[in-house]
Amino acid sequence: MKKIGIIIKEYLEKDLQERIKTSNGFFVIKYSGLSGPDLSCLRQVMRDCGARFLVVKNSVARRALKACNLDMSAQALEGPCGFVFTTDALVETAKAIYNFAKEHEQLKYEAGFVENRLVNKNEIEGLAKLPSKELLRAQLVAGLNALILRLVWVLNGNLRKLVLCLEQIKNKKSSSG
Repeated sequence: MKKIGIIIKEYLEKDLQERIKTSNGFFVIKYSGLSGPDLSCLRQVMRDCGARFLVVKNSVARRALKACNLDMSAQALEGPCGFVFTTDALVETAKAIYNFAKEHEQLKYEAGFVENRLVNKNEIEGLAKLPSKELLRAQLVAGLNALILRLVWVLNGNLRKLVLCLEQIKNKKSSSG
């Protein structure tokens, strides 16, 4: 008969493997030094952006990552670590982690996996500094609108030149006629 601790660890490992497989990405954060209320606030911030903050033992995390064929540096899984899983809000989650870390210096983000690719701290910051979807869409629409306006300007320019040429021919014929 297995001990209850081993059964719980096996369950957590399977749960972690399932989360890794079903999420588009996750981030590893170190929360050492955060108070209880700050951790609760972090969990709420993660829920608000559609992510889930999960704390597991590092040994369980290593086994789950190995079972999913993901290789993460041993440094990223040292000390108290937590995983932030997200399915469709990778950029928003990275922004939330980045902003929370700016307000709480004890929180560190080390690494993560985005679309089955290992990302480091600098890449997480790059994700966090991306503009929002709405701003990107507005920039795209403005760019397309500018292209259309330039096309209209060029096409109108040719028509204006044709009209000027015809008018000069008319003026030349009426002055010589």
